[in-house]
Amino acid sequence: MTFTPRNDLLLALGLFSVLYVVYWSAAAWGKFGADGWPTIKEYVVGFVTNFFDTLGIGSFAPTTSVFKFWKMVPDEKIPGTLNVGHCAPTLAEAFLFILVVDVDMTTLVAMIAASVVGSWLGAGIVSRWPRRNVQIGMGLALLTAATIFTMQIFKLFPGGGDALKLEGWALAAGVAGNFALGALMTLGIGLYGPCMILVSLLAMNPKAAFPIMMGSCAFLMPVGSIRFIRAESYSVRPALGLAIGGVPGVLVATYIVKSLPIEYVRPLVVIVVLYTSVMMLRSAFTEKPQAS
Repeated sequence: MTFTPRNDLLLALGLFSVLYVVYWSAAAWGKFGADGWPTIKEYVVGFVTNFFDTLGIGSFAPTTSVFKFWKMVPDEKIPGTLNVGHCAPTLAEAFLFILVVDVDMTTLVAMIAASVVGSWLGAGIVSRWPRRNVQIGMGLALLTAATIFTMQIFKLFPGGGDALKLEGWALAAGVAGNFALGALMTLGIGLYGPCMILVSLLAMNPKAAFPIMMGSCAFLMPVGSIRFIRAESYSVRPALGLAIGGVPGVLVATYIVKSLPIEYVRPLVVIVVLYTSVMMLRSAFTEKPQAS
């Protein structure tokens, strides 16, 4: 393999993938199957959410809605389960989009690195939060996601430009913005929509958002997930279902379906996410505080 910046990045992504799988397997080996292996429902959730994630809908908000509606994961463990479970499918997405979409490598690497640092710091905070803090944080995060989805439906976010490269103040703004998005992602705010808006505000070609946002998630999610795994702040079985069901969802969306009229899907997602946000905030303010 020729050593080019792009190939080097893909090699690093491959190493991250292997190290993540090895770490998770070693840390949770005795827990895999302890409560039974993932159910068909958990595999299907992984497949469907990552199928639409690959097409640009995002996976965190829909998965949170499913987990909350069917009470599949305790509220305080949802952020960790999202980050740990969706990690493998996101790694697959990143490989595909970094290969096919051309973007300046300095811009790509700088923004990815910023998101990783943000994720590491954010996960260290969220993994130690009590249940009520997580419920309030995720309720607000879901409101943010619903707002972004609504902006996308009505085409209210900037249209972007033609640039595939950031320099000077624009690069600094992109790095700072992706740092913040990396930190917020550990709380359950998906990075895709906000990153698309950030890239458009900086007058970049909207296509450039795909390798940036998917590459950012692919590098930051293993880093953030390690902190959730170490703190045991996630649910093992649902996370495994997301991982195993999600990778085929990515491949089907990429190689078979390729595109769908997702403008018909987004309004439904907004309704579901808003409902889940209200339920999450309601739980935060009606449940009795847990004894310490």
